[in-house]
Amino acid sequence: MAAHAEISIATPAFVSCQDVSASPVVSLSAEAAPFTPRDSSDADKQFSQCYAKLRGLRPQSAQLRDQLNLLFDKLLSENYNKTFNPSITIRPEDVCILLKHASSLVPFNQEHLVIKFCQLMHHLLNQLKVIMDELTLDVLMNYVTCALKKCSAWTHSDILLALSTIVYGNGPHCHQHLENLLCENGVLLQYSSPQQELELQRVSLNCMANVCLRVPGQPPLDDQYRAVCFKVFLKTLQTPKPVDAEELFYCMVLQSALKGLQCCLSGGKWKFGGGEELGSVLAILKQMTFQGSPGVSAEWPSVLYPAPLPQYEGTSSPRQPEISKPAETAKQGTGRSKPSANKKRKSRGKGKKNATDESKDGDEDCDGEEATNKQESLKERAASEAENVLKSSAQNFYPSWKQTSSDSEFSDAEGGAQSKLRVYQGRVRQAALLCLLAVVKGVEKRTLYGYWSSFIPDSPIGGPPQLTLLTTILKDTSPKVRKCALQVLSAMLDGSRQFLAVAEDITSSRTSFTSFSFSLATAVRELHRTLSLALLAETSPQTLTQIIKCLAYLVANAPYHRLKPGLLSPLWRQIRPYVRHRDVNVRVSVLTLYGALVTTQAPLSEVQLLLRQPEASSILGSYTPQDTNLSWRQRDGMSSPCRTPVKHDSQRHSPLNSHTPKEEDSSPPWLLQLCVSLITQPRESQSDSEETGMTVLEPSPVRLEALQVLSHLVRGYFSLCQSHLFEIGQVSARCLAETDPSIQLHGTKLLDELGTGIIQQYRAENNIPENQRVPLSQVVAFWSEVLSGPLNSALQNEQHPTLQTSACDTLSSILPQAFAQLPDKTQLMCITVLLGLTYSENYLVKTAAVRALGIYVLFPCLREDVMFVADTANTILAALEDRSPNVRVKAAWSLGNLTDTLTVNMESVSVDFQEELSDMLLLKMLQTATRASADKDRVKSNAVRALGNLLHFLRQSQLTRSVFKQPLEDAVRALVKTVQSEAMMKVRWNACYALGNAFRNPALPLESASWSHDAFSALCNVVTSCKNFKVRIKSAAALSVPTQRGCYGDTDRFICVWHALATALENSEDTNDFLEYRYSASLRHTLSQALLHLLSLSQAQDMSALAKSLSGEEGRGIRVHLVKYLRAEEAATEGAEEERHGDSFTPQQRVKALEQTVVRLKELQAEENKETVVAFLEDLLKSCDES
Repeated sequence: MAAHAEISIATPAFVSCQDVSASPVVSLSAEAAPFTPRDSSDADKQFSQCYAKLRGLRPQSAQLRDQLNLLFDKLLSENYNKTFNPSITIRPEDVCILLKHASSLVPFNQEHLVIKFCQLMHHLLNQLKVIMDELTLDVLMNYVTCALKKCSAWTHSDILLALSTIVYGNGPHCHQHLENLLCENGVLLQYSSPQQELELQRVSLNCMANVCLRVPGQPPLDDQYRAVCFKVFLKTLQTPKPVDAEELFYCMVLQSALKGLQCCLSGGKWKFGGGEELGSVLAILKQMTFQGSPGVSAEWPSVLYPAPLPQYEGTSSPRQPEISKPAETAKQGTGRSKPSANKKRKSRGKGKKNATDESKDGDEDCDGEEATNKQESLKERAASEAENVLKSSAQNFYPSWKQTSSDSEFSDAEGGAQSKLRVYQGRVRQAALLCLLAVVKGVEKRTLYGYWSSFIPDSPIGGPPQLTLLTTILKDTSPKVRKCALQVLSAMLDGSRQFLAVAEDITSSRTSFTSFSFSLATAVRELHRTLSLALLAETSPQTLTQIIKCLAYLVANAPYHRLKPGLLSPLWRQIRPYVRHRDVNVRVSVLTLYGALVTTQAPLSEVQLLLRQPEASSILGSYTPQDTNLSWRQRDGMSSPCRTPVKHDSQRHSPLNSHTPKEEDSSPPWLLQLCVSLITQPRESQSDSEETGMTVLEPSPVRLEALQVLSHLVRGYFSLCQSHLFEIGQVSARCLAETDPSIQLHGTKLLDELGTGIIQQYRAENNIPENQRVPLSQVVAFWSEVLSGPLNSALQNEQHPTLQTSACDTLSSILPQAFAQLPDKTQLMCITVLLGLTYSENYLVKTAAVRALGIYVLFPCLREDVMFVADTANTILAALEDRSPNVRVKAAWSLGNLTDTLTVNMESVSVDFQEELSDMLLLKMLQTATRASADKDRVKSNAVRALGNLLHFLRQSQLTRSVFKQPLEDAVRALVKTVQSEAMMKVRWNACYALGNAFRNPALPLESASWSHDAFSALCNVVTSCKNFKVRIKSAAALSVPTQRGCYGDTDRFICVWHALATALENSEDTNDFLEYRYSASLRHTLSQALLHLLSLSQAQDMSALAKSLSGEEGRGIRVHLVKYLRAEEAATEGAEEERHGDSFTPQQRVKALEQTVVRLKELQAEENKETVVAFLEDLLKSCDES
């Protein structure tokens, strides 16, 4: 329940001259003593004295009115703002006691005293940032609401001022009062009516805005009250300006309504109706974003509709703006006046502070509303390029900041009034854009996409100019407004990758209509063009930073692999000089943009070419109007020898020099050089405030961003960086040797990316030729150097657990082949450190260490080491009992990897490994995994994987021991329960796979165990009823695993499995989810293979039931799919899992297997039903021969 002066949107609390206690008049002269502010102890003392006197007053005291006037005047005369007097020690509870007591002393019939008391409430609550208790809030609310009812109308402005301060952020705590204030005939609704005078309307709108304001950590205002305020704000914005209203006061009303609307929209999802309401809000906000813009006059729609038709969008017409005077019509085309070149703009920020928040905010807003003369000439020169491209719109919307002083048509007084009006109009536009930003953040992305064309043009230039966000970015006179428009555009682009993925103009040809994909591609190109022009014209560092950030959002989400090449190359070169910009934030944002360029759809051929280009060609012709800001850097080539870590004799390329491909390939990419120099090399020059001769590195934000860009570059374009592996490793080592934990952290992450890039090269599935990989000897040398360097210190740095965590991740990114060739001492160090870190008290470190061990246990050189496997198993089992769910998740994953190693060793190592591994350890693993299968889904998914591997690994001698009997049954029943549960689908299909994995163990007593029936029943149920086709595929594959007929039990169970598979095959296309339908072919493939597998195992006792099935309707459905399977007409697509038995059979092999089944069945001594089954199979073979 705070009342903060800096944020409050209440009105000024002016105190009349006669009410303020007289102060001695001091004439100003050269001999006068300099002004010294009063000590904060004076304010404390003054408050204490007034507090004591006021507490001693009673309603019946003599001369009460005079004493109250005097005390109020003294309190109002002090400045309690803690910004100016940070040592003020006035307690909030004393303020609350004073105000409560004063409310009992001021009668409502003394209206001048009421006004002064209301001003005092505003003054103290605002400046002291008092958080009121509930009793004080209730007392003061009662007082001001009664005052509104009992006092004359001329006092209501000041009373509403106090009310707005009281309710600031306290809306949820004022329920009983809000019913009276916001009911149908409530005071706030009456005064906020457009029929009221503008001042009262504005103050009441401020009150409602403060009521709606949501303070972090507190509940929001009830939806019913918020909806009432929302309607009032929207109605105010939609109501045309009264004929007799002054434009300045009207702008203040609009600003209050917009701030109130922003309070309603901020901090949550859209809750104000469907598409019609959203369209109305977007329409009025779009209109407000051009309030007072020179040359804009359009027929604005009342509602915006998704994908609007042309008749919904008015075009700009060349009639004069609403704010122009009749005498100015002839001169409107030439623009407005501009500050004189010789006249310095006064800074009002240091003037005497009034008890008003708006006047203070106004002074702050003016800093940059009108550009300084030095920036003016730069902006005129830069903006001329934008004008040449946008000539059609320039006639209708000619920026006033491009005019010369000779165009001024106002006298000084008129110019001052117009300048002030433009400031207020700029605030309206800024508030409208902030509201629009709240809408963009609160409305679902897919809903908002339909309105994109209203704010982002999707047609190329040449037609009538559209009024969009891009118009504001290019043309608005206020850098703050342009910055807000860029923030809105950035919010729209953020997370739009899925929407923009449809954009495509590579294969588009001339047609009679414009496709949606081509329109989106045009929008992307228009965004590139507009933001590039804005980059050329902008001189405000804050707005320039936002332009570059917006470009980064665009680059991160646009599908450049579907667009014609050529969009990224100009941008790459254009932003190059800004790397040396004076402003740190600009430099950081440029690096962020370069990071997006090397991250998006990496590797892109266009980016690869840019990275391969020599330094000089990458910057040729890339100077901007802001080059004058780069004077503290060398602008000759935008680089310097001392900033590049490689020899510059071979680096300073001239556009006339020729280079062989080999020479260019041997030189590091320019971006890599830049990042390394920013990270490691000292700045070439310091600002005037810095002492010369000192070695000063780049600021930490620049170095951190450069490290991130370097990591992105290594991840996306490793092939271009691999020849400089040791140089990059030295950069990481230098970062690790520094004292800044953030630099150390990013150094370890860079090492992690290098290790991951090497591992990717050596993966068999990537098919990278050996001569294009980093030689194994270099990899071994690289890791030997890294592991003997400062990485060890990072691993042992307990003061910074995040750094330890990243260092563990780095250890896990060592190439297994290289690890095997490291010295034994180094290998032992890695293993010992990781085992020790699993006992860390920090869960992040423990998680990373357990994960790293889960990777090491897969290394060929370690997985056959029984002692290492046993130590790792014990460590993982202990971590599975940890309190932290994150630790348990990684422990379960590592246990799954460890059990994968056990099953691999069954085939690759002799039986000695199984015999040497302790039975008790295996039993403990089985029991722990069973318990973990009842944990959270993220733990459960890998716990069931581990159970399947363990059930596959156990030997006959272990299964027959009594100590294993109950844990074995518990493990299988845990898998069955998971298959039948409502867990997430990944857990269920892992459980299905685990059962299939267990079925591969011939030592499991499937034919006699009590749990066997439940296992088959669960799989049969899932294969027919589960909505997820991948789970069905896994269950069908599991049902086809047993290789002996006896594993399926008696005939009833065997036929139950058969019917389940047949039913699943018949229903394999029944789904309403397109995402599942794409797996239907793979499902049919697996089911067909499973049915043929059952036929190949069937015995004489099964013939009767099989013949009945195959001769009926079920058999005819089965025949169609089996023929397609045998002919391979329906290839297994995504979702056909490689673990399925026989999945890789060719059509010839399938037919041959079926022929062998027919021969075997003919040899069976069975009743005549056998002939029906054989005839069915021979008919299948005949159908295959005919094809």
